[in-house]
Amino acid sequence: MSDPTQRFSNRVENYVKYRPGYPPEIISYLTEEAGLTPAAVVADIGSGTGILSEMFLQHGNRVYGVEPNPEMRAAAERLLSDYAQFNSVAAPAEATTLPDASIDFIVAGQAFHWFEQDKAKLEFQRILKPGGVVVLVWNSRLRAGTPFLDAYEALLKVYALDYRQVKESNITAEGIAAFFTPQACTSADFDNAQAFDFEGLRGRALSSSYAPLPRHANYGAFVQSLQAAFTQHQVEGQIEFKYETRLYWGELR
Repeated sequence: MSDPTQRFSNRVENYVKYRPGYPPEIISYLTEEAGLTPAAVVADIGSGTGILSEMFLQHGNRVYGVEPNPEMRAAAERLLSDYAQFNSVAAPAEATTLPDASIDFIVAGQAFHWFEQDKAKLEFQRILKPGGVVVLVWNSRLRAGTPFLDAYEALLKVYALDYRQVKESNITAEGIAAFFTPQACTSADFDNAQAFDFEGLRGRALSSSYAPLPRHANYGAFVQSLQAAFTQHQVEGQIEFKYETRLYWGELR
């Protein structure tokens, strides 16, 4: 598999435009269940273009966006430039460069499956304050349940590059629990969705690291099949991407 820190370098524009945000209920949930307050210092690990960081910035938190990919990090710096409490950090999950015991909440959105987990756990333990919390979040696209979702999953299996190896569903609840061991972790689920015309659907598809890009041999057939699936299943010119947003949280110390 290619270097995970570089996989999205040529997908940033589509990522910014077409990736989903996270349900706002996440903030109220963490406030009620995990003790999140606006005074908490947050490290968003694998922060990408800043989608998850912005939720915490809007809540009033100081956020350190830790991102090794320069193109993704530059997008976050541009998009979050109005937030004085955003701090961009060029570093990987396994060596964040943040000070010891400096962070109240570590969060990771769509990123944990790229980490070297044993090394990341040691690093998280180093930077967390006593009683600090780790929050792992994924927008998991539903892979079945509507005719379009069924068709989209089928075409990914045919044309996508290393889809079976890298899709985040390879992360299991048991694997997450093992990461938090010997501490316990708690999970919660939220509904999420996006509606797309064909341009948006194509952009959303190409934002995925496994989708073939224009110079790849699979690209033409991939887009043609995507167009056919859209045409067959669109309603008033749009299709719906449905997600289950799953959140895991707990302490590591």
